[in-house]
Amino acid sequence: MKFLDQAKIYVQSGDGGNGCMSFRREKYIEFGGPDGGDGGRGGDVVAECVPALNTLIDFRYRQHFKAKKGRHGEGGNRTGASAREIVVKVPVGTQIFDDDNETLIADLTRPGERRLLARGGDGGFGNTHFKSSTNRAPRRADPGRPGEEFWLWLRLKLIADAGLIGLPNSGKSTFLAACSRARPKVADYPFTTLYPQLGVVFIDDEEFVLADIPGLIEGAHEGAGLGDRFLGHIERCGVLLHLVDGTGEDIEGAYRTVRTELRQYGHGLAEKAEIAVLNKCDAIPEAELADRRRALSDAAGLDPENAPAPAISGATGKGVTGVLRAILAKIGERRAEEAESQAAAPADAYLVDRA
Repeated sequence: MKFLDQAKIYVQSGDGGNGCMSFRREKYIEFGGPDGGDGGRGGDVVAECVPALNTLIDFRYRQHFKAKKGRHGEGGNRTGASAREIVVKVPVGTQIFDDDNETLIADLTRPGERRLLARGGDGGFGNTHFKSSTNRAPRRADPGRPGEEFWLWLRLKLIADAGLIGLPNSGKSTFLAACSRARPKVADYPFTTLYPQLGVVFIDDEEFVLADIPGLIEGAHEGAGLGDRFLGHIERCGVLLHLVDGTGEDIEGAYRTVRTELRQYGHGLAEKAEIAVLNKCDAIPEAELADRRRALSDAAGLDPENAPAPAISGATGKGVTGVLRAILAKIGERRAEEAESQAAAPADAYLVDRA
């Protein structure tokens, strides 16, 4: 299945049914009076978050979602039937934007979460609604109200606890395969990873979700390489694992290149908790390993003597367990902070009105 994380759709709710103007006409009943029923309500268009989806590829083949109109009212005080709602099923982590692709309408992060996108039009009143003591035979019936229609943007941001960042070919996919059951493509050329990958990591009777995104190069924020659009998938992460290729010639430059792209992207990525790691230590001579760890520690602002950057090997598994435990500790701190903020927030803090 091809990974698609952005799509544009057209939604249209149903019009309300017209009210009916009718009079009761029966034998031996001289003054039957009005008996026109109201029109039915048009169908709504609703977005629903479902756990079975992990991409927006379905919206490449269907972009239009139109609800049906409500039925018209009829004589005998019969109200028209309301139309059924149309459900747009989206993956967990989908954001819905207005046509300008900037105004956020909804952020669906929990399975089963629903959001009304387009409200169906109300049905018109039949002439029975307008009868009174002074107007015994009203000849007025209202038409149904029109529904809503507009274009929307869907943008998927994967739900992950930790994210892997680094230059292309820094060993991110190998690390993901070593610590989870995910099997991303691994090859010895840059940009092997073209789409984000998720893996579930089990460590010390705990688990967390780890996301691997395509590598960043200098100028990614200007469109170089694969660009920086995939950074949106790690915006929700509590910690970033920054892998640096220990066999590279410029350790400090590799680290600073990625950090610069994070700052250029914005959205708080540069302020997230980070664990800088020297990867591919199995291919580094012992005489050079200490110097390369010291270079990365200086670039990342770590203490090279007491708390240097860890050295690992995703290929052999050396040092991977220690890094995973460090990630789990950071995730635990993040979850505790979120629990405190949610407990302190008012009950209606997350309700957003589209209008």
